Amino acid sequence: MVSRVRVWLNRTYAENVFFMDQLRRNPSDRAVEIHATHGDPDSPVLAAADTAELEPENLSPAGYVEYALDQCARRGIDVFVPRLHQSAIVAHRAEFEAVGTAVLAPPPEAVAVFQDKVIAYEAVQAIGVPVPPWWRVRSGDELVAAVEELEAGGYKACFKPASGAGGVGFRVITRTPFSLMHLGGFPSPYVQLDLVVEALRRAEEPVDWLVMPRLEQPEVSVDCLTGPDSRVRLAVGRTKNGRRRGFTLNEQWLDPARRIAEGFGLHYLSNIQFRMFGEQPVLMDVNTRPAGGLHQLSLCGVNAPWAAVQLALGEDPGEMVPPFLGQDYTVVSGPRPLRPVSLPQQRPEATEPLPTVPVDSVEAPAQATTTVEALRL
Repeated sequence: MVSRVRVWLNRTYAENVFFMDQLRRNPSDRAVEIHATHGDPDSPVLAAADTAELEPENLSPAGYVEYALDQCARRGIDVFVPRLHQSAIVAHRAEFEAVGTAVLAPPPEAVAVFQDKVIAYEAVQAIGVPVPPWWRVRSGDELVAAVEELEAGGYKACFKPASGAGGVGFRVITRTPFSLMHLGGFPSPYVQLDLVVEALRRAEEPVDWLVMPRLEQPEVSVDCLTGPDSRVRLAVGRTKNGRRRGFTLNEQWLDPARRIAEGFGLHYLSNIQFRMFGEQPVLMDVNTRPAGGLHQLSLCGVNAPWAAVQLALGEDPGEMVPPFLGQDYTVVSGPRPLRPVSLPQQRPEATEPLPTVPVDSVEAPAQATTTVEALRL
C-alpha cells in the first residue's frame, strides 16, 4: 500500500487554499495530509489544513530554521513548501533531508540572486533576457534625477523596493498637485513626486528603491516547474490584461522564462513575470516560490502543485504539456471557512496534535468566513 504524503506550508498566502485543494485531488489518487502554520489565527489556510498551528513571532531566521526542523521531525513532514524565511531554510536543506523532509524550493544560490531586484536584473541581462531601464535610488535627489530622465523619454516613472514581493510598496509617480480629486473614489497607486521627495528628506534612513518606467500590459506570469536537474518540465503563461485573464504558450514569453529557470536552477515551482516595454517583452519580476495564482492552471488540465511534490519525492512526472488551454476568465472573491475559534485546532483523524494546541472537531458549523479569490469563466 502506498503511504500518505505529508506536506507543510508555512505562513503562506490565503490563495494557497487552492494549492492545498489540488494536492488532495491529485491524479495519482495518493493520500495527502496537509500541515499549515501561520501568524494569523484567522488565515484560511489554517482552516483548510488537516493539522494547524500558530507560528511563534519575532524569531530570527536562524531561530525559525530551528523551529522548522522541529516541526518537520515531530510532524513527520515529507515535503516542506517554505515561503517565510525561504533563504534561511534552503541554506539548511541537508538538515531537513536528515529528518526525512524534502524542501520544495530552489537552492540557496538561486534564491539569493532574486532576493535583490538589481542583482536579478543584472544577472538575467547577462544571459540575454531583456530588462527595462532601471535606477537604484536611496535619496530624494537620486529619485528626482531618475524620474526626470524617464519623463524626458516620454515614460511614466514608478518605483518599488529593491527587495520585496507581491507588489508591496509599488507606486507610480505623478506631478499632479495633491487635491481633493485624490480623495475621491478608491485609493490609487499614484503618488505625488513632491510628497515623496519631502518624505525622503524627513526620513532617518535611506531607502532602497528601484525606479523604472511603468510597463504596459499584457502582464504574463509564466509558471515553471523545474526538476533538481535544472530542466524545465512545465512552462505555461498566464496572461492578464485588465480584468481579463487567459493562458499562452507563445515562445516570446516561455523561452526567456525557461532560460531563467534553467540557467539559475529555479528548482520546483517558480513564477517569472513579464510586461511590455514599447514593443518588447521585458522581465518584471522573478518569484522563487509558487505563485498565488498557480491553481489557475487547473483550467488547462494541469495539476502543477502535485507534479512539484512528485519531483520533491523523487518521482519524476516527465515533461508536461497542457492538454488544452482554458478559455479566458476573471477572478472574483468567494467565501472560505475559518476556524470556529481563534486558535488553530486539529482534525481528529489527523496526526495527534501537540498538547498545547486545542483539539476540536471541524465538523461543527463554521462561525466565520473570509473571502479568497476564485476563478470565474
